[in-house]
Amino acid sequence: CVSSLVSMKQGNKPSSSYLLILIAVLFHGTEAFPERAYVSVSYFNTTSNRTETDQCKCGLYGINSPMTTVQGLVGIPTSDNLEACEDTDFTVMRAPWIALIARGNCTFAEKIKWAARKGADAVVIYNTPESANYTILMGHSGTGDTVAIMISSVKGREILRKIEKDFQVTMVIEVGRKHGPWMNHYSIFFVSVSFFIVTAATVGYFIFYSARRLRVTRAQNRKQRQLKSEAKKAIGQLQLRTLKQGDKETGPDGDSCAVCIEVYKPNDVVRILTCNHLFHKTCIDPWLLEHRTCPMCKCDILKALGIEVR
Repeated sequence: CVSSLVSMKQGNKPSSSYLLILIAVLFHGTEAFPERAYVSVSYFNTTSNRTETDQCKCGLYGINSPMTTVQGLVGIPTSDNLEACEDTDFTVMRAPWIALIARGNCTFAEKIKWAARKGADAVVIYNTPESANYTILMGHSGTGDTVAIMISSVKGREILRKIEKDFQVTMVIEVGRKHGPWMNHYSIFFVSVSFFIVTAATVGYFIFYSARRLRVTRAQNRKQRQLKSEAKKAIGQLQLRTLKQGDKETGPDGDSCAVCIEVYKPNDVVRILTCNHLFHKTCIDPWLLEHRTCPMCKCDILKALGIEVR
């Protein structure tokens, strides 16, 4: 399908098959893209009694073909017309059997119908020589329950030559079969391992982040406790004073406490900081215990008193 669309971009004229692909995609979405057929071929040499086998993901189910498994001996037209565009017998016609037909000179539906009238269980149409290993999506309405796939010219002519050399060729056409159960097992294993790695990495990062955050929090709490302890000692070194009647702080031009915004009155106990700012003792002591700085000038009492905290 992809190779067909590429050939269109390279300047080749679009055929009805390309239009079929586009119409199928428009009306059915991505599920309408071609379904690959897994083809197994056995070549039995009637002279040496030896069998060769070949498997490939080289087929493409037609739009109107049943998506089912079919097998049987492979027969080609007995006439010189390998395209089977007219009534012809086939080299093999005993059930179950599969007709191998060349593309060209008539529609896919006509070829499939001719073979079906002869009793073919499936029809394999191989592409034209100039298409090499490419296949296209076939449209063949009215062909009933006959399984129809397209294979490349290279593969089709390889089978044709074997039959012409009197090999007995048996083919199995399957849909949805991978090249062995190990593919599914490998995929499941890969997904499981990937999920385990991602999960382990996520859990590991979460543990690392949580442990680091816990260490930082503990260190901060430890330092905060140490700072509070030193602040308590520093507060004890600051001067206390009881205001009296007549002090400038209690006069008409006196200041108010910057913490509680109340004017100073006689008998108020105030704390005088190293920067000479004073506040009510009951207001400033809790503040200093938490912040260790003057609310007005931000002077650090620990540094002012020469106290170092490590």
